[in-house]
Amino acid sequence: MSETTDHMDRFAGRIAIVTGGALGIGGGTARKLAAQGASVLVADVNDEAAAANVAGITERGGTAKAIHTDVGSHDAIKEMIDTAVSEWGRLDILVQNAYDGGRRSNGSAVEVAEEDWDHSMALLTKALFLGAKYAVPEMQKNGGGSIVNLASVHGILMAPRKLVYEAGKAAVIGMTKQMAIDFGPIGIRVNCILPGHIVTESSQAATWDETPGGLEFFDQQYPVRRTGVPEDIANAISFLCSEDASFITGHPLAVDGGLTIQLQEDLGVALGKYARENEFQMPY
Repeated sequence: MSETTDHMDRFAGRIAIVTGGALGIGGGTARKLAAQGASVLVADVNDEAAAANVAGITERGGTAKAIHTDVGSHDAIKEMIDTAVSEWGRLDILVQNAYDGGRRSNGSAVEVAEEDWDHSMALLTKALFLGAKYAVPEMQKNGGGSIVNLASVHGILMAPRKLVYEAGKAAVIGMTKQMAIDFGPIGIRVNCILPGHIVTESSQAATWDETPGGLEFFDQQYPVRRTGVPEDIANAISFLCSEDASFITGHPLAVDGGLTIQLQEDLGVALGKYARENEFQMPY
């Protein structure tokens, strides 16, 4: 079923903000919420891509507006919330997705520079704190709302030399549970999504177009035998923001094709067999 016909009135009259809403998971989420009736503020630092996503949404009959937002800035986050409210009169949904720490955050505690830790953690955690700080009072005026934070399978499973990202995403899960406790009594539900490997526009171009067979190798790690696409995450976010999920809060929902339910030693054997049979070797 297409985005334009699926639950068209699910969010009729609702106002949503999607940070990092230009491309990837955020882009897909903005399109999904708009297709289901929400007016969507696409907040991103990529002005060109944000404008293109908004244009696509409006061409399909949806309502959206773009705003330049660096979630590493306190003032930008406050302006983002204020803009949604001034434009449409209320706020009902906040999807906190934006993050681009880049390679500067890779490394162990010995390798990561303190300034890189501070920069990345500001995007991973402080931005979510500030988003909630300014969104919750506006949602409370309407009798409630929904916040969805983007965590990751990296919040529950660690990878070598990924200290900053793993710590940040684990913190997102804890923050989500705490916010759910704090804001549930005023009608605001807070959940988080733990995506597996999602093939976005940028990852497709930067990684898989240059690595023939690489994505097929990754597919073997997933019980469903495929990696994810932004729409997989957008579907889950839409559900969590809807009345269908009215009794769900504080929940870290893994949307990972079964990646995290496997015994790793068995998976390692299976991947080794696949690589031998297909004469495949990753370039890194």
